[in-house]
Amino acid sequence: MSRIAPAIGCLNRCLPSWNDKWHVAFFIFNSTGHAADKFHLRHFLSLGSVLCGLSTIAFGLGFFFEIHSFAFYIIAQIVGGIFQASGWPAVVACMGNWFGKSSRGLFMGIWNAHTSIGNILGSVIAGAFVDYAWGWSFVVPGLVLAASGVLTFFFLLPYPEEVGVLPPERGVVKVSLSTVSEPDVTNEPYSAACDSDSQPLSGNDTEGGAVSFLTALRVPGVIEYSLSLLFSKMVSYTFLFWLPNYIRDAGGFDPSAAADLSAIFDLGGIIGGILAGFLADQSLASATVCVVMLIAAIPALYLYYVYGVVSVAHCVGLLIPLGLLVNGPYALITTAVSADLGTHPTLQSNSRALASISGIIDGTGSVGAALGPLLCGLLKPYGWFAVFLMLITACAFSALLLLRRVRKELQMCLRRRRTSELGRTVV
Repeated sequence: MSRIAPAIGCLNRCLPSWNDKWHVAFFIFNSTGHAADKFHLRHFLSLGSVLCGLSTIAFGLGFFFEIHSFAFYIIAQIVGGIFQASGWPAVVACMGNWFGKSSRGLFMGIWNAHTSIGNILGSVIAGAFVDYAWGWSFVVPGLVLAASGVLTFFFLLPYPEEVGVLPPERGVVKVSLSTVSEPDVTNEPYSAACDSDSQPLSGNDTEGGAVSFLTALRVPGVIEYSLSLLFSKMVSYTFLFWLPNYIRDAGGFDPSAAADLSAIFDLGGIIGGILAGFLADQSLASATVCVVMLIAAIPALYLYYVYGVVSVAHCVGLLIPLGLLVNGPYALITTAVSADLGTHPTLQSNSRALASISGIIDGTGSVGAALGPLLCGLLKPYGWFAVFLMLITACAFSALLLLRRVRKELQMCLRRRRTSELGRTVV
């Protein structure tokens, strides 16, 4: 470990979390989502996985070749971020192509559990090698990732049409607009709530081709969800990078126990992602589900600050609901919501916007992923209360940014209820 101490020490002094460079690159190159819509998703995802694996291996080789250059590790992180940016928009697009809106939340919530499982496995792999040869902590995951890229190339089927399966419906709202036959009764309240959300965007791209960045940005809800995810991801990634330090410093636990306890947060995140997806499917109100969970996360954060490190039981008992409430909205926005917006009725027949919109939303969220750990490092000298106050504020802003979407969802709910009551009256 001492062979790389100068470079690591310099990185730690310059950035509280030197992975921030990775996240900044991830944000800058969210345009890879737009590129993914232009190419076959299987080829795009395979190439991105292999290159990402190679860049991760290159970072680990710095240990074996005794590279002590600060610039080498910064460049390796940025290049790795560029290649990793190709992953999320593409995989969300693949899932969105296969699952319809009516069941998308639950299925993608279950599928999204892989992110928390990956966090846990990453910690285990890093812990297995860090004491005697930390380079393997990067080489081993890099080899696994490159191998997954090869498997993806041979076995991934990103489009249902490739195997003769009809694609799922492209949006509940679009179907309802084409089937309602009593405009005088049903369309008026609907128009008041959602007229601006259902009109085709002017200057929309050619049917079947990838949409432009500006067209994707103008899809109703993209900006609100992107900014909300920025603050939600700020909280989630602060916990990802700093929770073991907090448990160790504030609770007096040894580093190994602190690392194990911090994994409980990801366990809560798995439950939260599945629960948020299920509730969104049942209510057809994704923004409302996100806002309720984010507001509930505020007292949960305070309770964890006060009682979370009193004992192991307190830590586990409070971390699970906290992970559920913090990561639930994050998982829902980056999966089902992104897929829903990528098949929004305003895009008409264009189905090649999934990766573009997913890239915009998750790329914007990555700004928060960079800022959260950075601000935590800057605030830590003032005490952990200042850090938790920052996290509480971020949750509040994340919820506030979705209030406009909540209002529209409530109006749509009232419209559906009135339509249902009218149908019973006519019968």
